Amino acid sequence: MSETNSESGERRKPWSFLSKLKSEFHFIKGNFLLLIITWLIMDFAMEIPSTYYALYVRALGGTAATIGLIGFASMIAHALVQFPGGYLADKHGRKQLISTMTFGMALSYAFYAFARSWEVIMLGAVIHSLCLIYSPALYAIIMDSLPPEKRGMGFSIINLITSVSTTPAPLVAAWLYSRFGLVPAMRVGYALVLLASLTAALLRLRLEETIENPKPIDLKGLLRSYPQSILESFKVWKFVPNSAFVLFIVNSITSFSNSIMAPVVLLYVIEDLGISPIDWSRMLTFLFISMIFLSIPVGKMVDKVGRRVCILLSQILWALAILLLIYGNLFRLYIGMPLIGVLNILMMSSVSALFADLVPQTQRGKISGFQNFFGGIIVAFGQLLGGVIYEKISHKTPFLLQ
Repeated sequence: MSETNSESGERRKPWSFLSKLKSEFHFIKGNFLLLIITWLIMDFAMEIPSTYYALYVRALGGTAATIGLIGFASMIAHALVQFPGGYLADKHGRKQLISTMTFGMALSYAFYAFARSWEVIMLGAVIHSLCLIYSPALYAIIMDSLPPEKRGMGFSIINLITSVSTTPAPLVAAWLYSRFGLVPAMRVGYALVLLASLTAALLRLRLEETIENPKPIDLKGLLRSYPQSILESFKVWKFVPNSAFVLFIVNSITSFSNSIMAPVVLLYVIEDLGISPIDWSRMLTFLFISMIFLSIPVGKMVDKVGRRVCILLSQILWALAILLLIYGNLFRLYIGMPLIGVLNILMMSSVSALFADLVPQTQRGKISGFQNFFGGIIVAFGQLLGGVIYEKISHKTPFLLQ
């Protein structure tokens, strides 16, 4: 009798595990699932040329300061459309804005693929950023689609999906680099991004609207709405807790700090630390693999330990990770880069989940627009400053300012 019961219990274990798995991830459906699929497609392709982006700008006549300038122009353009983006997301709905502007974003990559000078890349970057007027709508539709108790997990899954899809991309970039050389490889990479983004745009036409009775968008109304959207985005802070604004300030400081070093990491690793482009691609692959294994535990940690504790922890450990990068060799970078990646996941998941907790659904688009606008301005100046400091003062200084 005991053997029968034991055998029955053994048979139930797989079903029990599958049932628990289904319960844990039941929220991955509908809009959230569709967005995950589009990110898988786009992120893999985007990471291929991103691997050697700074070297590509250099090859087209740019400098470290130029890379910072492109980032500055791109982020200013991105910031300028965030107020109307948030206003339109809450008034006219999420779906139309996301699906339409994803097509525009896709076409902007043609400028990258056929660029003959760094100025053309900057033009493509500005057009790309203007199309990201849909960012508040995208962020809002994600928050709309996640149950409160799964938001930390949900945002970590987004980071996990990014890591999964991008893991093989640096190796593909390295193969293209060794096979065709830098510039031809980058042109092929950006052509792949163009095709992948168009595919994602077609899929996003199947998104379901989460706002009841959205009003249709017209061009004249869009232009007229700009002053109103700015006013509404400032007024929205009256309807959310003060802690939401404090969170915005903390996130802005972190973003500014990160943006100072972002444009010059690749240049520093290759030019100052002596790491080869091929080793860099392998290191990025290891980084993404590490993030795959740690994204889900990080998400569960955010939901169980608490958002605020995780934000504080990520800031404390960040200093250690940066030191491993500044004084790195190949071994230290294999430790430091994954640590930086995991801490980014911890910070972003915690901040996103806490914002979703604090901000009502009807105000999420405007809040997202506000933080994207001012966050974009902050990041723009950070990138410009980082490029200039790297070129004019010291290669280490952008990292020491962390």
